[in-house]
Amino acid sequence: MKRIDGGVTAPKGFLAAGLWAGIKKEKKDMALVYSTVPCTGAGVFTTNVVKAAPVKWDKLVTEQSPYVQAVVVNSGVANACTGAEGYQYCVDMAQTAADQLGIAKEAVFVASTGVIGRQLPMEKIKAGIKSLVPALADGREAAACAAAAIMTTDTKPKEIAVEVELDGKTVTVAGMCKGSGMIHPNMATMLCFVTTDAAISHTMLQKALSDDVADTFNMISVDGDTSTNDSVLLLANGQAGNAEITAEGEAYDCFCAALHKVMTELSKMIAGDGEGATCLFMAHVKGAESKAQARTLAKSVICSSLTKAAVFGHDANWGRILCAMGYSGAQFDPEKVDIWLTSSAGSLKIVENGTDTGYSEEFATEILSQEEVTAVCDVKMGEFEAVAYGCDLTYDYVRINGDYRS
Repeated sequence: MKRIDGGVTAPKGFLAAGLWAGIKKEKKDMALVYSTVPCTGAGVFTTNVVKAAPVKWDKLVTEQSPYVQAVVVNSGVANACTGAEGYQYCVDMAQTAADQLGIAKEAVFVASTGVIGRQLPMEKIKAGIKSLVPALADGREAAACAAAAIMTTDTKPKEIAVEVELDGKTVTVAGMCKGSGMIHPNMATMLCFVTTDAAISHTMLQKALSDDVADTFNMISVDGDTSTNDSVLLLANGQAGNAEITAEGEAYDCFCAALHKVMTELSKMIAGDGEGATCLFMAHVKGAESKAQARTLAKSVICSSLTKAAVFGHDANWGRILCAMGYSGAQFDPEKVDIWLTSSAGSLKIVENGTDTGYSEEFATEILSQEEVTAVCDVKMGEFEAVAYGCDLTYDYVRINGDYRS
């Protein structure tokens, strides 16, 4: 597997565009991703009972449409809690894109992000779509423009592309996502769009996506809020020329490894760019008796507001980590737990068998002062492990969310 410089246009046959349609104040706010040929599509969506109109539409497309070929996205207005009118606007977005591209509206995924409760400014949306289609291109700049256009409070675009060999063919998997606040497991407050030129059946594509979300996007949290609009959409157009993947086996495993790399890196980008965050904070639980136990413990650590605040203050207050593990609902012996803090500055064991190791506070502060910090927790019960992705909790988080609508 090789990471390359690229975004959603890196796989063969994919085009993209991003522009300012006037929804937001002088920032790119609409994007379009398009495949020159029909694609197999898959999707995973928010578990929030309150689901935005685009989520309802995309679930229908995923389950019933024979193929997909495009994704149209707007930023600034979420089109959530907008009733029948909002759903019709979502259908209108798909229809407008379909008319401009010469495809069926059922082949168009729709995504929206931004303020909940407001209706879409459809004149601007439709005009934006009509401007996006002629702007479609397959270059690096086009992918970057699309990634920038889907941002809300994100401080930076989030993109990745990797290549892998399947049946002697070079297969590319690429993705872009947005997410910074309203982020919590099942899934994060995010939109993610993954493209691939692999040939793979709908059943296996959906399985690969659904399985991978459990260890990637469902393992990130910024603030404990699960969004109404969370969506991960995956399009595969088969242009790489590999033999179609229709069952589990070596080719499927290879594809899943590439997908996992893309999803993991995008998950880390979202967590590290949490609203107001200064660092990516990860919890790596080892020695668990089951995968479920490891996931539960790791999530609890990165969701702890007290732990997140301690990371922001570069304070190795390990009691907060152990406490968070203790109220997670997972059973373990706290008197057997070892904890390390690790970062680019080094690694330091701060807890052994549930008690303080007499570590250097100065070295711990240095470790916690880096842009990526990991708490490694060994519960010594088995062979399973899991990693959860979060960030520190800062003063700026409150500032950003106190005036989000203004």
